[in-house]
Amino acid sequence: MNPLDALTALWSLGGLPPQALAGIALTGSDPVFPSSFAVGTAAQASIAAAALAACELGHERGASRQRVAVDMAHAAAECTGWFTLDGQEPELWDPFAGLYRCADGHVRVHTNFPHHRDGALRLLGLDPATATRADAEQALLGWKALHFEQAAADHALVATALRSFAEWDATPQGQAVAAQPLMTITRIADAPPRALPPLAADERPLAGLRVLDLTRILAGPVGGRALASFGADVMLVNSPNLPNIAAIAETSRGKRSAHIDLRSEAGREALWRLVEGAHVFSQGYRPGGLAALGFSPEALAARRPGIVAVSLTAYGPQGPWAGQRGFDSLVQTAMGFNHAEGEAAGDGKPRALPMQILDQASGFLMAFGAAAALWRQSREGGSWHVQVSLAQTGHWLRGLGRIEEGLRAGRPDLSPWLADEVSGFGLLRAVRPSAQLARTPAGYARPSVPPGTDRSNW
Repeated sequence: MNPLDALTALWSLGGLPPQALAGIALTGSDPVFPSSFAVGTAAQASIAAAALAACELGHERGASRQRVAVDMAHAAAECTGWFTLDGQEPELWDPFAGLYRCADGHVRVHTNFPHHRDGALRLLGLDPATATRADAEQALLGWKALHFEQAAADHALVATALRSFAEWDATPQGQAVAAQPLMTITRIADAPPRALPPLAADERPLAGLRVLDLTRILAGPVGGRALASFGADVMLVNSPNLPNIAAIAETSRGKRSAHIDLRSEAGREALWRLVEGAHVFSQGYRPGGLAALGFSPEALAARRPGIVAVSLTAYGPQGPWAGQRGFDSLVQTAMGFNHAEGEAAGDGKPRALPMQILDQASGFLMAFGAAAALWRQSREGGSWHVQVSLAQTGHWLRGLGRIEEGLRAGRPDLSPWLADEVSGFGLLRAVRPSAQLARTPAGYARPSVPPGTDRSNW
């Protein structure tokens, strides 16, 4: 599928006016990174959809439409999430993370959080204080891949067996994902149209809109960062009790960052005060996690009529894996991408996609869905729920088609798209936004800061 067709299909899914598509310019073609999949098209189409929807919402608020241009190579570079701090590229993967051979195949284990790593090692009968990667490799040779996958899920850990596309398609979860649309934007309650703050001609299209960002691992934070780049006032809300990953320095550009402990009554009250002034509530915790604390989409709509709730899951809202935790690398492995890349390379050696494109594209789809739902709210009223999942994004990526000889492509030089900023983490060098807005350029009005830097109030 070519990028414009992919964008047009997304635009229709969002229910936005087709005439706005005249304002988009898409340049470049796959392959832009070494992959047999259309990762460049996925990056470009999802970023273009988010940017154009933000601009269409700005138009709804009284601004004239503006031209949006997205170059595919720049978009794919942005989706690498590459960054340095004080000239050093952080180590983003725990030493135990990755693909392991089993008795009858492979499993991928995600260990970037200490409790996941220690749990996986204990499941293997190893002492987390003394185990080595070689110990884990030897222990997993005694497991069948699907048995370890199930045992990990039973212990609330995160690991998936390596499957081919055919094997994934035969699973109940694969069939559930295939039967669903890429994403859903659903009216969940009645509410009058909300008058949005007026927009000055020189303001970015989402200026004056408030977004609560309760997301943690890549996809959700990317979505919040995208909304911030188009002018939204985004507040990242972290728990003071949970660990974070190094990528938070890159994904926190443009955001405030506050700590709230939702296990306390005072913390829940603080979040409700923020909700009362918010237009969007985006969350990416495990399915049902925030609902158990009282912050389901329905509860948000009851307290703040007209709100747009955005929810991210690993495997979607339907199927036997709907409640399971998951991360991009694991979903790639489970769904067949790693196996397919190995087949395309000719050596059969499983290999990951060249960037975490399921996370990245899902993040921009969350931003697109939020802007589209706000546009619909301003016209139709109602409270809205946007649902995105890594697996549904994966199914979409697969449907974009394969790139013949795509693995022969070289990795492009990122330097033309890099920018430096002084952040709360150190000197941050990262990729600039790839969406080029003709009148009000995308960018980050706030520097990236560590969790807890800001007060929890608007």
